[in-house]
Amino acid sequence: MRAIRVFMALFPFVVAFWRDRRRWIVAGGPARRTPGVHERRAQRLVSTLAGLGPTFIKLAQVFSARADILPEPYLSAVGTLTDSVPPMAPGTAEHVIEDELGQPPTALFEQWTPEPLAAASLGQVHRARHQGREVVVKVLRPGVDEMVRRDLEASFRILFVLNVLFRNHHVRALSAIVGEFAKHVGSELDFREEAQNALTLRRNFAGDSRVVIPDVVMELVRPRVLVLEYVEGTRIDRLQERLDRGDLQLSSVIETLIDAYIKMMLEDGFFHADPHFGNLLVDAEGRLVLLDFGMVLRVDRATQSRLVTTVLAAARQDVDGIINGFYALGILDPDIDRGTVQDAARQVLAVSLREGSSHRQIQQVVEDVLLTFYDWPLMLPAELVYFGRAAALVEGIGLRYDPEFNTMVVARPVVARATGRLLRGQPEKDPRARLADWGLEASQLVRTLRDLLHRVEREEFRVRWHPRDTAELQRQIAQQVRRLILAAGALTLGIVTAVVYLATRRLEILVIGLLAASGLFSLVFVLPSHLFQNPLRIRRRRR
Repeated sequence: MRAIRVFMALFPFVVAFWRDRRRWIVAGGPARRTPGVHERRAQRLVSTLAGLGPTFIKLAQVFSARADILPEPYLSAVGTLTDSVPPMAPGTAEHVIEDELGQPPTALFEQWTPEPLAAASLGQVHRARHQGREVVVKVLRPGVDEMVRRDLEASFRILFVLNVLFRNHHVRALSAIVGEFAKHVGSELDFREEAQNALTLRRNFAGDSRVVIPDVVMELVRPRVLVLEYVEGTRIDRLQERLDRGDLQLSSVIETLIDAYIKMMLEDGFFHADPHFGNLLVDAEGRLVLLDFGMVLRVDRATQSRLVTTVLAAARQDVDGIINGFYALGILDPDIDRGTVQDAARQVLAVSLREGSSHRQIQQVVEDVLLTFYDWPLMLPAELVYFGRAAALVEGIGLRYDPEFNTMVVARPVVARATGRLLRGQPEKDPRARLADWGLEASQLVRTLRDLLHRVEREEFRVRWHPRDTAELQRQIAQQVRRLILAAGALTLGIVTAVVYLATRRLEILVIGLLAASGLFSLVFVLPSHLFQNPLRIRRRRR
């Protein structure tokens, strides 16, 4: 029943998106939609996801960084979805604590606040005092683990149906995201894992005075209860008053945030994978406070190395280096034309790194680039999904306080300062290892050339054209095929009319049928040629 409910709630949006791409008629482009229609639909989508519960709220937060799947305005609308929900019924949290720790909170803590400090989709947080220290107690909602399991099971069933109905790379990407989310969400449902994650991050940032990770009270940690040091601070999206007073500098906050995520992703390989406004505070001293460590990502050394190479290439505006990094990371499908990617990368860099560029200019360029690649099989590895969330968060914070904020201009000097640390973190190779690598590359080159020659000898050598080169040919073929269909339909209608007339001898049937057949046949000549074009090309022009 849960799968049916979820399906019934989301399927109208699937159909609506499908109709945006293709009408249910033989000829014609996509359904015409005004910007207002998309904005209203985006708000309905957010309301629907919020009503479906915590699993879909968490999934929506992941999708908010996937511009390759969700276009605007849906991307921005989903990004506003928070996991704030009504608090648990009075006494529920106390009952969970007593079940897990064997004593009520009034016996465990010197002071206990029954009113929650915050309520989220998976749990809620209470203030308390333990051994003279201010702490927060995080309590898992009863039954939420079973709800998440059931929702994920329903999601996989629905995705199976969607993969059958709509076999395209967008649906495959949705399946990959949900699968990756299913692997990581389990750690959010066991607070013992979150406690270990917090301790690891605390060790990693021990030498950085700009970042605070709350300490863990390990003796009070249980699967459904987590006790952490209480750290006072202001949510990072509520700093306007402090910025106006001059207590904080926006550039300093943003640089600290960027540097922290560079360290986690590119140096430590242990990444805080649930970045949103509610999980980031700024304390009275201007330090960045990280909260909520249930979802983390471990990045292997090979991926780290490829990421470092790509980021450093971006910092020095090396377009070829960036593209090589994208191919190495698996972001770009090998079938994608390199020339088109180079043009797009140069265009984005030229605008993004220009000091006077406004956010609107950058956004327009990025939208144009995404429009170019939207229908191509781009891929985004799991690590980069969460890295993209962090990047979107940084940009969102900057734009919240400065409409002309340019993320690239701010990030570039931070990356430049971190270059030494990043390079030191890469494994160095001795001369023998380098020679071995060169020998391996040479042998691979020889094998590739030999395979190429063998293909030519066996007459298996094929040249693949890029879609840009074949677009006109596809348009002509589609135009002629559709005209043939119309002509065949007119001929069939005429024959049927004649047969019916011979059987009934009713002249009006003959006249009406032949007029209809003639009208259908005339459509071949009078309809504008653009109605016979490839729907993909029409949709791109209109968006």
